[in-house]
Order: sequence, then C-alpha cells, then structure tokens
Amino acid sequence: MKKTFVSLLSVGLLTVSLWSCSEKKVGNNELSNKEKEEGWTLLFDGKTTDGWHLYNKAKIPSTWMAKDGELFCNPDTTGIEHGDLVSDKVYKNFDLKFEWKISKAGNSGVFINVIEQDTIPTAWASGPEYQLLEHENIGAAYLKDSTKWSACLYSFKPQQNPAKLKPLREWNESNIKQNNGKIEFYLNGVLTAEQDLTADTWKNMVSKSNFKYFPLFGKNTSGLIALQEWSKGVAFRNIKVKEL
Repeated sequence: MKKTFVSLLSVGLLTVSLWSCSEKKVGNNELSNKEKEEGWTLLFDGKTTDGWHLYNKAKIPSTWMAKDGELFCNPDTTGIEHGDLVSDKVYKNFDLKFEWKISKAGNSGVFINVIEQDTIPTAWASGPEYQLLEHENIGAAYLKDSTKWSACLYSFKPQQNPAKLKPLREWNESNIKQNNGKIEFYLNGVLTAEQDLTADTWKNMVSKSNFKYFPLFGKNTSGLIALQEWSKGVAFRNIKVKEL
C-alpha cells in the first residue's frame, strides 16, 4: 500500500512538473504552444526586419531597425531611406495583435488593406488607419479633433468607447480584426472602433473626407499591413497575426 501511494505521488508530481513546463511563460516576440495551435504567426522575430520592406521600395537599409527586441523607427537617422514599413504578405480576414510605445508628442499609425503601386504615393493613400498618438504632450490644438485620438479609425470616428493610454514609455496593447470587410479596433482591451468597409455608409464617409482625392482609399478588404514613419520615433513588439 505504501509503495502504491509513493508511486501515485510520483506520477502526480511528474504530471504537475510537465504541466508547469508546458505552461511556461513565453518571452517577448515568441508564441506560446497554445498560440501556435490556434494558428498565430509572428510578424516580428525580435531580431530582424524579415517579412517587411519599405513601401514601394525593395528591402534596403532604412530608418526601421530591430533593436533590443523592438521594431523601432528613428526618423532622425540620416543617410538611409525613410518611409512606411509594409508587410511582405497580403492579409484579408485576420486578427492582428501588437504592442507599441511612442516618443513624447509622437504621432504614427498602423494601416490595413494597403495597396502597393507606383501610382499610389504612400501607404495612407489606400489603407485606413489605426491611429497611434502620445496624448499627454501632443498639444490641446491637435486633440480638439477627437477623430485623431489613439485607436480611432483616423479622421472618421472618435473612440467608440473611452480607452486609456499607458503612461509615456510604457507599452500599449492593440488589436485589429477584419472579417469580410468588417473591422474592429481595440486599445488595451477596449473596443474603440467598428466599421463595415463594404457598406454604403463607409463610402459616403470617404466621399465627404479629404481621402476622396485618392481613388483606391478604403475600397479594398485585403492588402498589406503598414507601420507609419512620422516625425517622431515609434516602437513595436509582439506583432502577431492569425488568419481567419
């Protein structure tokens, strides 16, 4: 009886040990076993810019670099190319998650459904934007337009639900979902925007905006993912996507 108890105890301890190992917390820019099983893939390996290139340009040295586990843009860099960074791959129905932090008074964005053509000058001329902004120091004049706050569908809608940013230099968690043209934006777990890009209401919104001068803007429900270079630095990590 005693031997049986000891054997059962040993098996129990072994099971707990194996479970602990399988549930070991993963580091930044890594996927857990569960995420791999669910179909998530990394868009940033933490070490290189593999899988990305400058919009309308080949894979060349640019202001975007992998540094300390971050995909970092330093717009003050000279002697190399500037521009928005776009994914090598096209995405249609997807769930995109990423963490970001931005410099003081920083302004950037993430674009979806970007079309890369020589006739389109920049990523924002085709792809709707998830706005990234440092609110505390950007200035009251800029914040008067609430459609330009962080996690907004830039220039079209204010936050659907109020979402708080983390303090300067801390990481925010964002999520963009698209399924058959229906998009959802989240900031730190809060739903901030919803829009059907196939609906007449969206077409009407675009026709009344400054984006009406760009023929392909907002008309696609698939395309590249783009990270915007602006006048201030921005950094990303834990960029992962699951195709739906």
